[in-house]
Order: sequence, then C-alpha cells, then structure tokens
Amino acid sequence: MEKVNIDNYLDNHYINRSNWLRAAVLGANDGIISVSSLAIGVAAASHTREPILLATVAGLVAGALSMAAGEYVSVSSQTDTENADIEREKQELKDTPIEELQVLAQIYEKRGLSKATALQVAIELTRADALGTHIRDELGINEISKAKPLQAALASGASFTVGGLLPLLVVFFVPLDVMEYGLYIFTILFLMLLGAISAKTGGAPMLKPVLRITIWGTIAMVVSAYVGSLFGVDI
Repeated sequence: MEKVNIDNYLDNHYINRSNWLRAAVLGANDGIISVSSLAIGVAAASHTREPILLATVAGLVAGALSMAAGEYVSVSSQTDTENADIEREKQELKDTPIEELQVLAQIYEKRGLSKATALQVAIELTRADALGTHIRDELGINEISKAKPLQAALASGASFTVGGLLPLLVVFFVPLDVMEYGLYIFTILFLMLLGAISAKTGGAPMLKPVLRITIWGTIAMVVSAYVGSLFGVDI
C-alpha cells in the first residue's frame, strides 16, 4: 500500500480555518449590518449628509474597537477555562494515574474499540504522552479547536473595519434623496458577497450561507430604518 502524506491530506480540509474564519465573518457581518443600519436609521430622520457621515464614522470606529476587545475578552475566557482544565488534568494524572488510564480506555471503547484493544491503546498512548492524550481525547482540546484570543481579536476587528467601510462609501457617494434605498441595495449586495466569500473560504456550498446572512441583515436594516422614522426627528 502506498504511504499517504498526512500533511498533504490535511491540506485538503478547511477545519483548521474555523477559528479565524468565524471571527472574520462575524466581524465583517457586524460591520456591514451595524454601520449600514446606523446610517439608514439616521438617514431616515435627516435632511443633510453630514449627520449621516458623522454617525457612520463614529459607528465604524467604535464598533471595530468594541468588536476586537469583546472578541479578545471572550476568547481569553475560553482560554482560561482550557488552561484550568489542563492544570486539573495534570494533577489527576499525578494523583490517580490508574483511574485516568481507565477513563481513557472507556473513551476508546465507546468509540468502537474492543475492551482489550481500547485498554492497549490507552496504555501505549499514555506511555508516549499521557497529558497530551488526555487533553486531546478526554478534554477535547486540540491545535485546531484551541482558543487563540489575539488571532480572534485581530480577525474580528480588521474584518469589522473592512465591512463597515463599504456602507461608509455608499454614504459618501450616493445622492441624499436616495440614500436609504442605496444603502438597502448595496448592503444586501455586500452581505451576499460576504456569504459567498465565507462559504468559498470554508469550502462549503454557497447558497445557504448567502441566504442566511442576507435575510438576517435585511431584517436588521428594516428595523433600524423603522426606529429612525418612528421618532420623527429632523436633523
């Protein structure tokens, strides 16, 4: 049998992109929707371009910083939990190694191995790397799923900025009398593009992500415009 190069094989999969792709899609989606919705809400109550521009720029800057900070804090909390579990696992391996070996064997048995084979696999993997094996197979933490706060924060903040710049360009260049309609149309196009890019990057079919992101984005914009008109404030 020809030997398979596992590195080349893994390159054909996209799961290793899941962490930063999730943060990037979330940031870009939030940037497009929140900045567009803010601009639409202000445009619904404004007769001049300046208040719309001011609100849009302020929303873009504040949103990008908030998104990056929020992502960093939330993912750091996940990292703290992971590290605490790893430290707890170290202590358990030191205090109760036999029980930990049995836990590992039971995990492999539940995955389909016979009792004898599961125990043998547990013994060999424990001998090779006890902590690493328990981290991966008992705690479910691996290199792909492990939380990376800085990566998530940078991906989220940068993508929010890129997403928020798109409706800002619309506010700059679209005539004021059709500003709301222009924002609606272009934002839906931007969301469709984002859905297509995220699906392509993640190796998934395009239709479902495009529909999902477009429908929820449209709902957010409609509600924002309604709220802006509801107060009936002239700016």
